[in-house]
Amino acid sequence: MHPYRTHNCGQLREQDVGTEVRLGGWVFRKRDHGQLLFIDLRDHYGVTQVVIYPDHSFFEACQKLHSESVIIVTGKVVARTPDTVNPSLPTGTVEVAADELIIESAAEPLPFQINVDGDGTEDMRLRYRFLDLRREALHRNILLRSQVISSLRRRMTGHGFTEFQTPILTSSSPEGARDYLVPSRVHPGRFYALPQAPQQFKQLLMVAGFDRYFQIAPCFRDEDARADRSPGEFYQLDVEMSFVTQDDVFVVVEDVIYGVFAEFSKLTVDKPPFRRIPYAEAMVKYGTDKPDLRIPIEIQDVSDVFKASKFNAFRTVVEKGGVVRAIPVRGIAAKPRSFFDKLVEYAQSIGSKGLAYLVWESGAIKGPILKFLSPGELTQLAQRAGMVDGDVLFFVSDTAPVASRICGDLRAKLGRDLDLIEKDVFRFCWIVDFPMFELDPETQSVTFSHNPFSMPQGGMKALCEKNPLELVAYQYDIVCNGVELSSGAIRNHSPEIMYKAFEIAGYTADEVDRRFGGMISAFKLGAPPHGGIAPGVDRMVMLLAGESNIREVIAFPMNQKAQDLMMGAPGNVTEKQLRELHIKVVVPEKKDAP
Repeated sequence: MHPYRTHNCGQLREQDVGTEVRLGGWVFRKRDHGQLLFIDLRDHYGVTQVVIYPDHSFFEACQKLHSESVIIVTGKVVARTPDTVNPSLPTGTVEVAADELIIESAAEPLPFQINVDGDGTEDMRLRYRFLDLRREALHRNILLRSQVISSLRRRMTGHGFTEFQTPILTSSSPEGARDYLVPSRVHPGRFYALPQAPQQFKQLLMVAGFDRYFQIAPCFRDEDARADRSPGEFYQLDVEMSFVTQDDVFVVVEDVIYGVFAEFSKLTVDKPPFRRIPYAEAMVKYGTDKPDLRIPIEIQDVSDVFKASKFNAFRTVVEKGGVVRAIPVRGIAAKPRSFFDKLVEYAQSIGSKGLAYLVWESGAIKGPILKFLSPGELTQLAQRAGMVDGDVLFFVSDTAPVASRICGDLRAKLGRDLDLIEKDVFRFCWIVDFPMFELDPETQSVTFSHNPFSMPQGGMKALCEKNPLELVAYQYDIVCNGVELSSGAIRNHSPEIMYKAFEIAGYTADEVDRRFGGMISAFKLGAPPHGGIAPGVDRMVMLLAGESNIREVIAFPMNQKAQDLMMGAPGNVTEKQLRELHIKVVVPEKKDAP
């Protein structure tokens, strides 16, 4: 017989009754009935009930055992009586009557209980993450993650992609976030950077002629934590393809992502092709470029209705170049006045000057701004927003970016508060046609909007002839239920077009050569048209697991302060290590409290 186990704790069934077995696992739960001791023994595979009789020499020692002690049990499989069957366990029709028991590792009292949901603060859970990972839900999430990654690899290989590994120690590159820097011992005063993404390497692989690349890539960014973003490091399905259009990228990504979501979720999943929404349309209709399409509210631009209106507050904003947006909500006209007052207060708390509204009820129109609007304007609003009896139309007026942000926030809040969010579905969409350039709000100079290395739609001709603020690029995001899974683009593989694009953004050719010389040099030696994308693995698993916090799908995440409480990172190093790296640490002085 094997010294530790003949079966795992999720394996035994009625057909095993009478068999002598050996199990190894953790004491999950213990129930002392005086003359009988029951232990739920847990391992990676499941739980089996073990019964211990008082005539055994190890009975008293087991009574004193703490939860999560590791034991080895040898005994016979016994059928449970009908009244003791546990239908919630796959092994619930049998138990093991212990004849021998070895305490392999006696656990000390636990810092928190893992057999009780919600026990332990987040910092405590992260400090003892190895213990937290024994929880059934978290254990299941990490297994799901592994299975998702295996599925992604299988599907990418099936589409003719080859997996590559790119460097972890590389040079610092402007990717939109802070780099993690690594000092060089053999090159004093110089630093490597951990890659924020393998962007340049994967493009260089296309220049090298490999055609279809993918990698489950670790990425490192020194940025603050969010519920859907882990500080420090994250993983993405990094993809690049040669000789492709935007449509070619979409076909592959849709097939892979749909396949994974359909494989690992019982929810309804949008089938390809996914809906495509231009960026400008998304910002008006949903107030965000990450729309949650499960919410059946579409914002309307009604600026033209108020352009000559007697409602001075809105007309003045429109005359100054601002906008008026309307949010139609169905069937809430009968809500009490307190509902509307609280919504106005909320709108003001997120930066709105107010929140006007009109109510269609009992064949009449009511509302604080009714007296300022003509019958013709009311008709236009009703027709534009499709208003019928019982509906309410809310209004926000400000500059376009501010109005979009406020309306997007209000749309999401109304979806939650009114329980309008469609249940049990994954709604996907592509946001396309991102603006190539925008005005810097401080300097009012033209700068890149999204990705400086994207191909502008229309190429060199568009760069030379169009207003830069009207240019759109072959840039795209894929969004699921309001969560951005990835950004991508068709790349600018032409040095001439790249120099021109950077010139518009205020860079000289010398600056481009100095900052992006490796990429420019490669493109000058024959580069294919290419494009790609990099969906976030962590975010996909978070959605599939039904979690709202990304730390619940990462085995060893950092906390919100980018600390690994379990391993004590970041930590101090010795003076000897610092000398080897030619580094002197200067700790900032603490400011005196006011």
